[in-house]
Amino acid sequence: MILFTYVFFHFLNIGLGIFSLEIMESFQDIRQAVHRSVLGTALLYGALFTHMGLALYRLARRRTLKMPTWEAFQIILGILIPLFLTAHIVHTRMANDFFGLNDRMGYLVGLIWDSASGWNQALLLLITWTHGCMGLHFWLRAQSWWRKFLPLLISLATLIPAWALTGFMIQGRAQKALLSDPETFPALAERYNWLSPEQFGVLLEATNRNLLIFAAIVALTLITHLTRRYVIRRGAVPIRYVSGPEIKGQRGMTLLEMSRANGVDHMALCGGRGRCTTCRVIIEDGADLLHPPSPEEAASLAAVNAPPNARLACQLRPTEPATVLQVFRSDGRRARAHQSLGEERRMAILFLDMRSFTARTTGQLPYDVVFLLNRFFDAIVPSITGAGGTVDKYLGDGLLAVFEKGNEGESAQAALDAAAGIGAALATFNQTLKAEKAAPVAIGMGLHLGTLVMGEIGAADNAPRTIIGDTVNATSRLEGKTKELAVEALISKDLLRTAGYDTDHLAFVQLDLRGVAEPMDALPVTKAARLPQILQPEPAAPEI
Repeated sequence: MILFTYVFFHFLNIGLGIFSLEIMESFQDIRQAVHRSVLGTALLYGALFTHMGLALYRLARRRTLKMPTWEAFQIILGILIPLFLTAHIVHTRMANDFFGLNDRMGYLVGLIWDSASGWNQALLLLITWTHGCMGLHFWLRAQSWWRKFLPLLISLATLIPAWALTGFMIQGRAQKALLSDPETFPALAERYNWLSPEQFGVLLEATNRNLLIFAAIVALTLITHLTRRYVIRRGAVPIRYVSGPEIKGQRGMTLLEMSRANGVDHMALCGGRGRCTTCRVIIEDGADLLHPPSPEEAASLAAVNAPPNARLACQLRPTEPATVLQVFRSDGRRARAHQSLGEERRMAILFLDMRSFTARTTGQLPYDVVFLLNRFFDAIVPSITGAGGTVDKYLGDGLLAVFEKGNEGESAQAALDAAAGIGAALATFNQTLKAEKAAPVAIGMGLHLGTLVMGEIGAADNAPRTIIGDTVNATSRLEGKTKELAVEALISKDLLRTAGYDTDHLAFVQLDLRGVAEPMDALPVTKAARLPQILQPEPAAPEI
């Protein structure tokens, strides 16, 4: 987080070149006052070397190089960063400390613009930002608040490098022209304390020397990794998966590494860092022979009320045979993706039921009953899909629709549009029935907005995506009250307010719904087709 914060403000600084060099360098003064202080230097370079050291240490200790594509990509980007960053540090901070270079933004962008170094630093900017954003995402993606703000964060993640590169381009061209002008160069050289060719040569040697040191460290890391793999190949541990293959893994590997090394899909949203519990398994045989969980692993398992024989595959290092059951599978026949784990979202839903369906169809042939229902749904469902909703499930003579939109307000408005459209479609459908000398169809609808739990619920190979929760129950109870009040729809006040409507002029009823803790205010709507007119406030009387 220290490194990402530094990178964020550094890129903001570069982007200020869009406005002027003065603003760009004023922000640089503020930034350098922090990170070039004694404390700032210790924190920044301490974080840099700690981050690099831990990453290489973890790479050296891996039992296998098989990993998800995103993780391999992140590791490759991380190794590339020092290759480009070394020259930047040497020619700025080191040049400032040893030779008194005034490494202002004007000097930097003008020096490297339209050169190989300039392209390298632009590439470094993109690599660093991508590496950091990936790290944040795969750390926090299991958090509900992160998923909620993800569209905004993606936009910001795209904007920041574009902002920085634009500032670099604008000031790079301007400062390069000034540095290339014989009339302006002497004054700028004096301002920046321009280095001599010999000093530039010293910096180049320092850059090459540091690159060789880093290359040696990476090579030593890979040698350590290969040596460890060779040494620990003896005594492979057999692991049997319930309803899955039997594999063998090297002692010292985590169960997650064993799975990946043997081509067994194993979910791990945090990348096997112990930050989530999606890789957890149930030890059905051999639990007594395994090492006990660490305090951190035990805390994570306790947070999800896991049974005593549950373990995290990314933390468990089997040394004896065991039989395990994956809690969350990804078996190819029906991938248990992230959404199947369940997520909470606030959105609008609509319950609809056909009135007196049983009495209407008594004595009819099954074919006629199905034919009527299909005609009815053909008439009303386009109003739901046209508003951006989907039918979550059909319930005999009714349905449950959900409106997944970009935010709560859009979801609420989509539900209202669907209800109005259903009312208009029903009127047209009843006109058709009247022409056929058949009785009209009456309906009841409940509309509400609240927190829903969404996920794939059912057996592993037969688990449709659906919604559950108190909001579903409350909406169903609303729909049930429509018959008692002789209205086509009951709409909760929460939904109307979320959609942005002024509810002061509306006549609500307070309902005590079975299974709902608090009374609910709802708007009764006799004819849903008139809903847009009902929601508009009465025009103010003209002043006389």
